[in-house]
Amino acid sequence: MRRPPPETADHRSHPLHLEGHTLATATHLHTLLTQPPCALGVFIPGGVHEPDIQRRQLDHLAQAGADLFEIGLPCANPVLDGRLIRSAYQRALAKGSVLDRTARAVAHAASLRPTVVMTYWDAVRRHGPERLARLMADAGAAGIMVVDLPREEALRWHRTAHHAGLSTPHLVPRTTADTDLRAAVEGASGWLYAPASGGVTGFQGPLDLAALEAFTERLRAASALPVVSGVGISSPDLAARVAPLVDAVVIGTPIVRALRPDPGPAAAVTAAFAQALKSRIGTAHGA
Repeated sequence: MRRPPPETADHRSHPLHLEGHTLATATHLHTLLTQPPCALGVFIPGGVHEPDIQRRQLDHLAQAGADLFEIGLPCANPVLDGRLIRSAYQRALAKGSVLDRTARAVAHAASLRPTVVMTYWDAVRRHGPERLARLMADAGAAGIMVVDLPREEALRWHRTAHHAGLSTPHLVPRTTADTDLRAAVEGASGWLYAPASGGVTGFQGPLDLAALEAFTERLRAASALPVVSGVGISSPDLAARVAPLVDAVVIGTPIVRALRPDPGPAAAVTAAFAQALKSRIGTAHGA
């Protein structure tokens, strides 16, 4: 279940002590994730469409109910991602200048909602940890989540990101043993990401909500950070059922499936998920 609001929660989850706009960004994200209701995160891959199109898409997604954005920095081998997001990344990479195009998307997204970059270690290594961290911090990102962060690179990456003023959310696999859990969350800041399924993005099978609840409880016992869930939340109904367990749900593949130069279809998908979360809140309050 979700933690109590901040006045009764463990304040070890407070964001990093930062300066300037990074402090404001981190504080906004922290408040969003620690105050009810459950937030709606929307993922889009960076660099797929031209910058003016991507700006319109983000505007409409924010208006439709996105509370926060995850912007994917494309890489060649996104191991967590299924066919649709992989294909989107390939199209973005083929256009070239993917880092600059993604940073532009991050800058506009961050002007609308708290924004976190999602990527893989291969992209961090390829672009350079220091360069990437500084570029995304300057764009206004609140953090960068490296999905497959190698344990041996974690300390260096945390120092680099924190020096730039970025939080470092961790994705924690559902298969993580109790004996490894504290090591898996060590150095994380911003949030912990609990996959809703054991598959890749785009998974459309049933979710084991009891197992997800047990896992989120294990994460909360190991860390005071907010818990966010995505991967396999394929319908508004599933989002409403996951919402009581976490501090934010993130939808990716349903958005990418609808993402085109006309922002209307993706905005409609976002609105449906946002309405499902609102209806779940209303039902819970009326119970």
